[in-house]
Amino acid sequence: MTPMDLVQAASPKIASLGAAFYFDPATLAKAKGLDLDGFRFYMLGRGGVLGDVEAPVIHSAFGYFNPGLVAKIWNSAKEKMAPRDGGRTYMACAQDYGRTNFGTIEGLDAFCDAAAAIDDAADDAGLALYAGISAEPRCDDLPGRAMQLTAVLRELRGSAHLLAVRASGLDAAVAHAIKRPDDVAMFGWAEAPTVTDDDRARLDAAEKLTDELVLDAYGAVDEAGAAALMAGLEAMEAAVPS
Repeated sequence: MTPMDLVQAASPKIASLGAAFYFDPATLAKAKGLDLDGFRFYMLGRGGVLGDVEAPVIHSAFGYFNPGLVAKIWNSAKEKMAPRDGGRTYMACAQDYGRTNFGTIEGLDAFCDAAAAIDDAADDAGLALYAGISAEPRCDDLPGRAMQLTAVLRELRGSAHLLAVRASGLDAAVAHAIKRPDDVAMFGWAEAPTVTDDDRARLDAAEKLTDELVLDAYGAVDEAGAAALMAGLEAMEAAVPS
C-alpha cells in the first residue's frame, strides 16, 4: 500500500469515525449538564482549542457555516463555559466514547502508534483547528486514545481540505453545498448557492490537493503501520453503535 493508497483508503473512515462522538447520547448528556445544547457544545468543543477568540476566528477555522450563525452559537456558548475548558471537555467525551465502544478491540496499540506517527509528522502550518486539537493531551488507555487520535486526524484532513478549497478558488459555502446539499439550512444559509460545473471541477481539484497536503504525514508509517491503521479503523467501524 503506497502512502497515497493509505490516504485515500483511510480518510473516509477517519472522517466518519472522528465525528462519531459529536452527537452521541453521552456527549449530549454531558452538554446538558453544562447547560449547553448539542450544537453549542459541538462548536465550543471543537473551537475551544483556539482559546477565547472572537467569532470570526472560529468561522475562519470552521469555514462552511454562515458567519452570523457562528457568532450566535459561539458567543452564547462561551457565556456558559470557558472555551479552553470546553475543548478539553470535548476531548474527554472522545475518550469516553472510545472507552465505551472500543474496549474489546485488539491491536489498538499498533493503531495508536501509527496514528500518532502521522500526527507527529504532519505540518500544521495554516491548519489552525488541527494544530489546536493536536496540542491537547491524550489519555493513557488505548480505547480512549484511539478515539482521540482519530478525532485529531479528522481535523488534520478537515483543516487541509478547507485550505485546499480556498486555494482552488472555490467559496467554502459553495463547496459545502456541493458535498452536503441537504445541510445548507443547518449550516445557517437561507438558500443554497448556485453551483456551476466549474465549481464542481474546482472541488474535485481541492480533493486531490487535500490528499497531497496530508500525503507526507501518512508517508511516516511503514507497511506494518499502514496495515495497523486500516485494521484499527475497520475494527472501530464495526464497533460503532448503529
